[in-house]
Amino acid sequence: MIPCLRLTGIRKRFGATVALAGVELEVAAGEVHALVGENGAGKSTLMKVLSGVHTPDAGKMELDGQPFAPRNPADARRAGVVMVNQELAIAPHLTVVENIVLGAEPARGGVLRHAEARRIAAEALAELGRPDIPLDVPAGQLSVAAQQLVEIARALALGCRVLVLDEPTSSLSQADAEKLAALVRRLRDQGRSIVYISHFLEEVQALSDRYTVLRDGMTVATGRTSETTPAALAQAMVGRHVEDLYVRSQRTRGDVVLEVKNLAGETKPVSASLTLHRGEVLGIAGLVGAGRSELLRTIFALDPVRSGEVHLGAFVRAHTPAQCWDRGVGFLSEDRKAEGLALDLSLADNLTLPRLPWRMRPGRQLAETIDWIARLGVRCASPRQLIAELSGGNQQKIALGRLLRNGADVLLLDEPTRGVDIGAKQTIYRLIDELATSGKAVLMVSSYLPELLGTCDRVAVMCRGVLGPARPVEEWTEHSIMLAATGATSAS
Repeated sequence: MIPCLRLTGIRKRFGATVALAGVELEVAAGEVHALVGENGAGKSTLMKVLSGVHTPDAGKMELDGQPFAPRNPADARRAGVVMVNQELAIAPHLTVVENIVLGAEPARGGVLRHAEARRIAAEALAELGRPDIPLDVPAGQLSVAAQQLVEIARALALGCRVLVLDEPTSSLSQADAEKLAALVRRLRDQGRSIVYISHFLEEVQALSDRYTVLRDGMTVATGRTSETTPAALAQAMVGRHVEDLYVRSQRTRGDVVLEVKNLAGETKPVSASLTLHRGEVLGIAGLVGAGRSELLRTIFALDPVRSGEVHLGAFVRAHTPAQCWDRGVGFLSEDRKAEGLALDLSLADNLTLPRLPWRMRPGRQLAETIDWIARLGVRCASPRQLIAELSGGNQQKIALGRLLRNGADVLLLDEPTRGVDIGAKQTIYRLIDELATSGKAVLMVSSYLPELLGTCDRVAVMCRGVLGPARPVEEWTEHSIMLAATGATSAS
């Protein structure tokens, strides 16, 4: 049987950097094919070659047995290959209809045929099982999950045969992720080919039919997903056994360094109380939109406080982020590109913020950065490389390294491993454990329950803006956390 999609010997070089070194990939019609690998393994470059963003230096591609060589993304879309990126390409000011037909607007004599556009959009949404999404509202007013469906509807309207989904659940709640999984299976059963990129290996195991693993720009493993395990996939990704992914050493809980009493923000949190001690990791669980991020932002004085108290050691609430820094509190944003990093600055400049890097001697900044690169295991060309050029996992290491370099005693970590590969996760978990065992205090928000259960000493669950009491991690299971997060049972 001829595969729907076949890539053979794909090579791509950017200057001295070899991004792809002869990748092989075959995707059958009517299958979900998982593409996995560490950040920097070549997944993004390969998909950009497939979708017409990059032209390969060598190798060939075939679609339904015919040569496939798109000159640009529009060329690829016309051939039926559509990519939905992790960072959605929605035009927020345009309506749902306008987004779905964008780039393929039905027109006559240069005039848009509005009735035809509405019909195309309605049929695409109905095919996804979501005819309830309103056609005439600006897409920017929809939830992230609904915006993602609009992008997939656009792909269907273009007549896609191969749909590439890049980290599609990274910003979704568990309920929305389950709905997306059901949709992917339905598209597969309709005969479409799905290339599914994800760092969540349990998700890969549950959803995909076959898999391909990339490492260092090469295909290193492929096969039926039912015949492998997440541990084996992780080993293939990093080239070594990944043992003890979650690290929780013997920790000694010390004095209270952060105390929050009946804290309420402008909208969320509604009410939150907690105590954080030296030498512990306290996890905050909850559904997307429950107010977890707002809690951390309010503590760090990024969002306004409506009522309640925040005590940082001997100090009452800081009124600006700069005061928080001065009092030993560091904050890691869940949105590293918009808030966590200065993308137009170098790796070295980002690491040495918020202390102004241009006030440091260049030699000292360079020496410090080289030391931190080694400690954090950052893959980069040089300390002067633009941070935007690094993979997501390496960017996250630098964002976390900035907190460590500035000597933060209390670390507020919002989704510290979102969008990073398993090797980077292992490094981040090790760093978090080292921080706790050395007497630092960590308050961590995560949507990934195994991560909370594996790294935290205590966990508290937020539901509809209200934070429940923190309990020892041994008293929680994934099931009990979800019950508390959905309000099906009390967290007390």
